[in-house]
Amino acid sequence: MRDPFKIDHPTCISFSGGRTSAYMLWRVLQANAGLPSETLVCFANTGKEVAATLRFVRDCAEQWHVPIHWLEYRPTPPGFAVVDFNSASREGEPFEALIHKRQYLPNPVARGCTTSLKIRPMHKFVRSLGWTEWDQFIGIRADEQRRVAKIRARGHSTESASESMCMPLAEAGITVRDVTAFWDTQPFNLELLTVNGRTLEGNCDLCFVKPRGQRLALIKARPETATWWIRMESLNLASKPSGARFRADGPTYAELARFAASQGDLFDPGDEPIGCYCGD
Repeated sequence: MRDPFKIDHPTCISFSGGRTSAYMLWRVLQANAGLPSETLVCFANTGKEVAATLRFVRDCAEQWHVPIHWLEYRPTPPGFAVVDFNSASREGEPFEALIHKRQYLPNPVARGCTTSLKIRPMHKFVRSLGWTEWDQFIGIRADEQRRVAKIRARGHSTESASESMCMPLAEAGITVRDVTAFWDTQPFNLELLTVNGRTLEGNCDLCFVKPRGQRLALIKARPETATWWIRMESLNLASKPSGARFRADGPTYAELARFAASQGDLFDPGDEPIGCYCGD
């Protein structure tokens, strides 16, 4: 039986900065006795990643002796910048640059942020190295059936037909229990709270696809995280001169911050986030 983690074609490993994609990277290193030639590991930073995520990406590279390319969106050609742990944005600069360029706030109907801040910078970086066709390894597990079915039906990236989407974790039958068991035995870990296999603070700190109660709980724990989101919703954008919102079906971030300061914790760990490419 073919080992889904064995690499024999040019491959870009999409590393979200979470435990699942990190476990996928570790399995690739084990299956290939290190990182194969013509293989890239890429992490796209939005500038709104939690600090622990950035430390975790750095630690994986150092602990496993594997090069990880840190990328960020830029609004001018070539459309990306190569950064590192020290120079990576931490105040939402890439995300804000995208908002100013597009003149609208991403939302559940027209997200765009994942594509523009993560997928396209990776594609542009890979193409800048002269690659024309490659496999893209993404950290989707076997217990994420809907995401697996959707990606398998499409077969390639929404951005490029030359990029074949590969889900080695799903092929190997890996579930969140396997990922959790692995990290329980490691000398380092992602220092973020996990409930039922979900990393509550993962990806952008107050991402609008997170359930309302979860965002409230996160603001209550760290009120300062709401500042950037409130400021973005106060921008005068050409597409909507006033009242621009990340979500029109609920309170603004300013309202969430006020409620979090005055009320109890409404977080329900059973709430489901909207599916997103960002992954864990």
